[in-house]
Amino acid sequence: MTKLGLPDRVTACLFDLDGVLTETAVVHAAAWKETFDDFLRRREGPAFRPFDATDYEQYVDGRPRVDGVRVFLASRGIELPEGKGDDPPESDTVRGLGNRKNALFLEKIRTQGVEPYAGSVRYVDAVRAAGLSTAVVSSSANCREILISAGMEDRFDVRIDGLVAAERRLSGKPHPDTFLEAAHDLGAEPQAAAVFEDALAGMDAGRAGGFGAVVGVDRVGQADALRRHGADIVVSDLAELLESPT
Repeated sequence: MTKLGLPDRVTACLFDLDGVLTETAVVHAAAWKETFDDFLRRREGPAFRPFDATDYEQYVDGRPRVDGVRVFLASRGIELPEGKGDDPPESDTVRGLGNRKNALFLEKIRTQGVEPYAGSVRYVDAVRAAGLSTAVVSSSANCREILISAGMEDRFDVRIDGLVAAERRLSGKPHPDTFLEAAHDLGAEPQAAAVFEDALAGMDAGRAGGFGAVVGVDRVGQADALRRHGADIVVSDLAELLESPT
């Protein structure tokens, strides 16, 4: 193991954004809850069952936005028309609900700002100082804006986000395609790359891609689930890896 807490063969680090680098996972969860609770309340009345943390972790976290809408609605036995990409936020379509969530998320970001995790900043800086290449891999179409707001954009050699994935027709997590594309763009084989994720869908992607290491970041007390879904190492903060024995 290196001083970075990684196998010696690792030359590239692929970081998820929300919940790994920045404290935006809670903002996403709040925007999803507001979106789905409003929809369910209108559809089912006062007896509706609210969207909760378990729903977020199992059906939405880490997935591309429209996939999250489809998977969560399917868990409740609900099927909606797909709609179009420019459906207004008030439309009860898959695309409309996705656009509603995004509008709420962006409003929360504008009013609250974005903070990076201090331990993640330390770790990414140590990775770069050690000569490893870095990529951010996120399903978010707002990835660049979030990185800029958090002051972290210049710390990554490659960015594969929701916009790039759509452009290159890459399947989102839990498929490994976006992580594999990031490794390819960095000139690294999957076995020479480490994946850093906090979402179960991201763990599945890391395991499916055959990467050299899959690091689970446990911010919400789901360490066992992260291991079940493929994490080789689980930490509560990336800075813990700097204290790992060599």
